[in-house]
Amino acid sequence: MRHPLGLLLAVALFASPALAVRPGEQLPDAAQESRARKLSAELRCLVCQNQSIDDSDAPLAVDLRRIVRERIQAGDTDATIRDFLVARYGAFVLLRPPVSGQTILLWSLPGLALALGGFTAWRLFRRRPDEAAGDPEERLSPDEQAELRAMIERQGRGGPAG
Repeated sequence: MRHPLGLLLAVALFASPALAVRPGEQLPDAAQESRARKLSAELRCLVCQNQSIDDSDAPLAVDLRRIVRERIQAGDTDATIRDFLVARYGAFVLLRPPVSGQTILLWSLPGLALALGGFTAWRLFRRRPDEAAGDPEERLSPDEQAELRAMIERQGRGGPAG
């Protein structure tokens, strides 16, 4: 290891999150830029889907960041900007969509899946009362019990079991 500091610096640079916002996109007013970054962190990149537009380099994310900044400069509130983007792209553009009639199933699926899994596990692993009753011979009919005894006797004498 010749340059451990250089290696450490390289690892730190590659491990840090990518900064997708380009210097030319940033607003000159620090308060407005802070609002834009906060709002961009709440909006989903429709191309990447699991990234915010603040983290994405996709051309659509760049366009959405530009729209957010233009509307902030025009004096729109955060709620107005969100409403505009939801009207244009649907609630999917929000990283945390609100609970509504359309999203209630989506919000409840994890709980339903957990309950269904728990119920299934309970049904599979619980002991049935007839299994816990003890001797399996007690569950055989009298004819079956007699046949089983005869097989055991034949086996004990060294004869064929069948």
